[in-house]
Amino acid sequence: MLNDNDLNTLQKKGITEDTLNQQLERFTTGFPYLKIASSAVVGNGITSLSPQQEETAMARWEKFLANGGSVTKFVPASGAASRMFKALFSYLDQKEETPAEGSPVDKLIKDIDNIPFYDELDATLQAAHGMGIKELISDNRIHDIVSAIVNPSGMNYGNLPKGLLTFHRYTDGVRTPLEEQLIEGAQSAAVNGKVSLHFTVSSDHRQLFEKKLAETVPALEKRLGVKYEVSLSEQKPSTDTVAVNPDNTPFRENGNLVFRPGGHGALIRNLADIDSQVVFIKNIDNVVPDARRTPTLRYKRVLAGYLIELHDTITSYLRLINAGGALDANLKEMVAFMREKLCINDPKTDTLRGNELASYIAAKLNRPLRVCGMVRNDGEPGGGPFIAYNQDGSTSPQILESHQIDPNNQEYSDMLAGATHFNPVDLVCYIKDDFGKTYNLPAYVDQNTGFISSKSLHGKDLRALELPGLWNGAMSDWNTAFVEVPAETFNPVKTVNDLLRPAHQQK
Repeated sequence: MLNDNDLNTLQKKGITEDTLNQQLERFTTGFPYLKIASSAVVGNGITSLSPQQEETAMARWEKFLANGGSVTKFVPASGAASRMFKALFSYLDQKEETPAEGSPVDKLIKDIDNIPFYDELDATLQAAHGMGIKELISDNRIHDIVSAIVNPSGMNYGNLPKGLLTFHRYTDGVRTPLEEQLIEGAQSAAVNGKVSLHFTVSSDHRQLFEKKLAETVPALEKRLGVKYEVSLSEQKPSTDTVAVNPDNTPFRENGNLVFRPGGHGALIRNLADIDSQVVFIKNIDNVVPDARRTPTLRYKRVLAGYLIELHDTITSYLRLINAGGALDANLKEMVAFMREKLCINDPKTDTLRGNELASYIAAKLNRPLRVCGMVRNDGEPGGGPFIAYNQDGSTSPQILESHQIDPNNQEYSDMLAGATHFNPVDLVCYIKDDFGKTYNLPAYVDQNTGFISSKSLHGKDLRALELPGLWNGAMSDWNTAFVEVPAETFNPVKTVNDLLRPAHQQK
């Protein structure tokens, strides 16, 4: 039962009663597991380009840029860094001053000289205790050091956005992921000297991002000889989801319905607002210092060029069909392209003929397009590439998370265990149609691919609804190609100790 206050809340957020009721019903019905045909491997779902093919793709990308093609880097950056410091918070909760041998805190302290924010931490400790890092270590005051990293009385890294932490140290200063993303953008996506980037941020941190950009952008423009066009957005309130009690009744606090952000899948609406043909998507923390960026820049160009090559072919086919000039031989060629390059397989293509087949092909090809880099699986976390069934009976490439796969299906479990690659979130997308109009991206979301998680608020248990993930269910009905990229292009920072890896140290 909704009261007047509930209705006002829905109106302010832009959420309809029907949407609310659908969300509440979803808690009861749950989400179905996906039907899977196979894991994607090289030769079946994943393309491994030869050196010559890579060179050809990069040349196509340079031509696209030279011809004034529109490009934007889209960087989800709303996440707080709290999970990076989980081990540090756990350590502070215990009474023992000396961290356990081999623990994350022990490793951090032993290698503290190489942490990029060393100077900032040392200055913070000097101001607070009149002693620096080395002196406090000698006195075994590890709690003071760790507290200064994560707590508000110190550097407050446990509460800041990950994009604004110090990640890399140079001879002339330090840089945040935000700054590294700006530099990478200038080196991979500049069009006639202009670089467009869009960061999605939380409302709590927006002013911090704006302040950092105001400090950083003018100096980078002067140094790199480019002009930046940087925009920020937040998850739209209309994409929030209602929380429920364990019995699936609406969760209320002080009599008010409680809503939560719908997860990164909500960002499909932010992506739909981008006015560019091509959009790079990459997480904020997957950055490297200057000296280690060469592989990243190469494969940004490779993926983008391969995207444009696919788009060239798709455009030529659509124009031929729309002009009424597609012969049977042309249609067979198009079906072969769909199978070989986009891994779309559908029994219907063997039975349809003439105009019916042409209409089917046109409907399949006239969709948003993405090329996704895939890295060999070496134990890093992340979703994986699979070939999955669609509601129309066809199969196509999908990026799946483990919660989408039925754990009681042994065949699927074997596919998951035997997967050769994982998703590093390295996407290049083409989101405009042949008339220059942005596709209605929310129309391509598979609403059956969200998930339900258990959370708490002020000590009370609740259930939360996550929307279909941005590169999972939110792009389910896109044309997709998986391309193998080297592990050097994937260097995320999931814990603070990842900053001690060679990939985040200057050579």
